Amino acid sequence: MSHRPLAAIVGLSLSVLALPAAAQQQQLNLFNWSDYMDPALIEAFEAETGIDVVLNYYNSNAEMFSKLTAGGDAQYDVIVPSGYFMPRLIGAGLVQPLADEGAPLSGREAIMEEFQAPAYDPEGRYTVPYLWGMTGIAYNTETWPDPEPSWGLLYDPEANQDQPFALLKGDAQFTFGTACAYLGHGFDCVGKDPWIEAAKLVSETRKRDNFVGFVDATATIEQLARGTIQAGVAYNGDLANKLAESPETYGKIGFFIPEEGSQRWVDVMAIPARAPHPEAARAFVEYMLRPEVAAQLANYNRYTTPNEAALSLVDPALREPPVMPDAQTRQRLVSTPSVSGDTLQLLQQLWNEALSR
Repeated sequence: MSHRPLAAIVGLSLSVLALPAAAQQQQLNLFNWSDYMDPALIEAFEAETGIDVVLNYYNSNAEMFSKLTAGGDAQYDVIVPSGYFMPRLIGAGLVQPLADEGAPLSGREAIMEEFQAPAYDPEGRYTVPYLWGMTGIAYNTETWPDPEPSWGLLYDPEANQDQPFALLKGDAQFTFGTACAYLGHGFDCVGKDPWIEAAKLVSETRKRDNFVGFVDATATIEQLARGTIQAGVAYNGDLANKLAESPETYGKIGFFIPEEGSQRWVDVMAIPARAPHPEAARAFVEYMLRPEVAAQLANYNRYTTPNEAALSLVDPALREPPVMPDAQTRQRLVSTPSVSGDTLQLLQQLWNEALSR
């Protein structure tokens, strides 16, 4: 993925971190979403610390969780899960505290207050926020010049009778949330009755002739540009980045947050329980907390930084819609609730049924 460098932020400090000599020869195994890290930041970190960074990728929280439970918690040093997914990782014993008690991470004080004590990690023991954004519907503006901003564009056969469309791949709770929102239960629905209705709607939607399948968010934008689909689910920053990269290719793609509500997501940094290089992992997390580094990351990905000290350094376009939502849009955004135990088992059971009917 091509990104525009920002001259004001590229010059990062090269002062050496106070790490033991052995740590400076270590390797850091970073397990992250595809196309979610500026290579220049990795190069600067390596030059500053002497730590070689090995990059590994996943395309969904479910994929990440599967690899961690298969032994990846002893293979990777830093992971970047969605915040709402953290209770599952904590409950499964797959992550460790970021720092010893009484030894807080340097730079954590720069994080915005609204991200300091999130529901998924109230004491801030396991996570530091990475980036945040929102999930909505991307669509072809030539097909729908002025669509009603509703999940109905995907779920209502009358709103979209024959144009090909896709749902988001790899996230059962998110997809049920979109169906719940359309059905009037709210995006943050949890429980047997609303999820049964959601599962039925997803099953019915899969049977429609113009349903293409489940597609990840980045591929949705590419398929929209090629005309393979006419509507799908995407992240605001992905589309903003593509539009900046090539207005000619992606200029016909529109984006809205449905009036029934959608997701305000937060991705976080965490350290797996048996990380082979925990010192290097903590050094990397502290590096990412620096305001100039956080700003460069936001400019690269074109998402919003949760680092308050970095806001004055980001591209002005990142302080405006669609990257920074306006007040009216913010009112329609909610966080995905964390679920575990019997509730999580119910979710997986209903999801499997929705995919098999």
